[in-house]
Amino acid sequence: MAAKTWILTGSLDNFRATREHDFRVIGMKERRRNLAQQIEPGDRIVFYVTGVQAFGGMIEVRGEMYEDRTKIWPGKPGNPDPYPWRFETEPLLVLDQEQFVPARELVADLEHARKWPAEYWTLAFQGQLRSVSDSDAILLEERIRSASETRAAA
Repeated sequence: MAAKTWILTGSLDNFRATREHDFRVIGMKERRRNLAQQIEPGDRIVFYVTGVQAFGGMIEVRGEMYEDRTKIWPGKPGNPDPYPWRFETEPLLVLDQEQFVPARELVADLEHARKWPAEYWTLAFQGQLRSVSDSDAILLEERIRSASETRAAA
C-alpha cells in the first residue's frame, strides 16, 4: 500500500511545541482515534497552521501509533486535549514562520480545497486531520521544498 499524505491542522502554539520536540513526535486529538489508526509508518504529515493560514512543513511517520497523555501541546485555551494518539516522526521539510507557504496561494490548485466554494476555502482545513490525493501531496511538497530552498539560498 502506498504511503499517504495527511494535512494536520493546528495552532501556531502547537506547531512551536512540536518544534520544541524537534518534530520527533506528533499527536492526534482524543476524538481523532479512528483517523489516527489509519496513519502508518512512511506516511507524511503536512502542517497547516491556523491563524496564519499557511503550511509550515512536512514530517514523516516513523513508528506505529501509541497512546501517551503527557502534555506536550497547549491546545485551545479552556479546552485542553492531551493529543494522546501519538507517532514517532522525522522532520523532512520544516520552515521558519516567515517562510511559511500561504494556503491562499495553493487553494485553487489543491483538489481537496476545491470541494468548497472559493470564498469559503478555509473550510477545507477545518478539523484536525485529513488525507489528501497524491497530486495534492506532490504540490504541497514542491511548494514547501521551494520555500525551504529559498531560505537556504538567502
